[in-house]
Amino acid sequence: MERSIVHMDLDTFFVSCERLVNSELNGIPLIIGGGDRGVVSSCSYEARKFGVRSAMPMRMALRLCPQAKVVKGDMELYSKMSHTVTEIIEEKAPVMEKSSIDEFYLDLTGMDKFFGAYKWTNELGAKIKKETGLPISYALSINKTVSKIGTGESKPNGHQEIPSIGVHSFLNPLPIKKMPMVGDATFRLLSRVGIRTIGTLSEVPVEVLQQMIGKNGTDLWRKANGIDESQVVPYAERKSISKERTFSSDTTDIKEVKKLIVGMVEQLAHQLRQEKWLAATVVVKIRYANFDTETKQCRVAYTSADHTLSKVALDLFEKIYSRRMRLRLVGLRFTDLVHGSYQMNLFEDTAELMSLYQAMDNIKNRFGSDAVGRAVGFDFLH
Repeated sequence: MERSIVHMDLDTFFVSCERLVNSELNGIPLIIGGGDRGVVSSCSYEARKFGVRSAMPMRMALRLCPQAKVVKGDMELYSKMSHTVTEIIEEKAPVMEKSSIDEFYLDLTGMDKFFGAYKWTNELGAKIKKETGLPISYALSINKTVSKIGTGESKPNGHQEIPSIGVHSFLNPLPIKKMPMVGDATFRLLSRVGIRTIGTLSEVPVEVLQQMIGKNGTDLWRKANGIDESQVVPYAERKSISKERTFSSDTTDIKEVKKLIVGMVEQLAHQLRQEKWLAATVVVKIRYANFDTETKQCRVAYTSADHTLSKVALDLFEKIYSRRMRLRLVGLRFTDLVHGSYQMNLFEDTAELMSLYQAMDNIKNRFGSDAVGRAVGFDFLH
């Protein structure tokens, strides 16, 4: 049976949320982000006309568009609006995957027997717009890759259907940069040998692509030819992630306990970023030698940054460890998670700090999670 896969994307989601609560932001260049040394988290289409892009250093963005209005951002608001949209889709869709805070895949395979899948999708899109006031773009096609590219081509606030017979005519003229797998490095590599459109890419022998870009060459070739068998994974919100350490002998060495907490933060924060989660609550747990157990928690702005989470965790430990008795166990948990793309502290971290985290994550992904870390937490990692 031919599949019917929908990709939905809330247009300039952070910007749209801000405009819902402040109509004075409508129609003007708007940047969501931090201070002078921060980065752009999101920007309006009006700002994009001047060359502003997400993840761009704020100073560069303001040089390109000095008249832009800068808003720090409200992750609580964005999470609430994302949850509202998720509930609307979950109530209607037979299978839904939430791939980020503002992106969704739906599997409507077989629905055409009872109700036109594209008609149904249009009605769902209209319902989302009516009940939330948020603009949304979407596309229906035979797999996740084609529908995602179709959504990108429909923006802003548009939609389209790409039937199987029209997949190649839709994909072939598009630049290779439109493909989800093609980053800057791959784009430059392919462009140097004259591969600039998806159609040209689809005609390159798969063996050649394997030699050029390695094991991803096969997947890239298949997707350029409109082939993608990946499934829509049913959505299930993760509640929390945690770690605990029971000491081999009860301890009062607070300096070592704090090192352990920092090590736990590093491992859990890395896991957050790899699984694309942001946490809003930090919980520290201790157990004394007499087995009395206490916990203390603190709300934070949604983040996956080690340095932010470490400070909160250590502050909580200082507050909770009050008896000066020997400790048997220490634990750490991050809760109130929301799905989102890889991000540090969304609105305050510097471009240099984000680059450092990305470099450290790349090393951990290649050589293992304990390959690099802060010296203060390294005893826990080893």
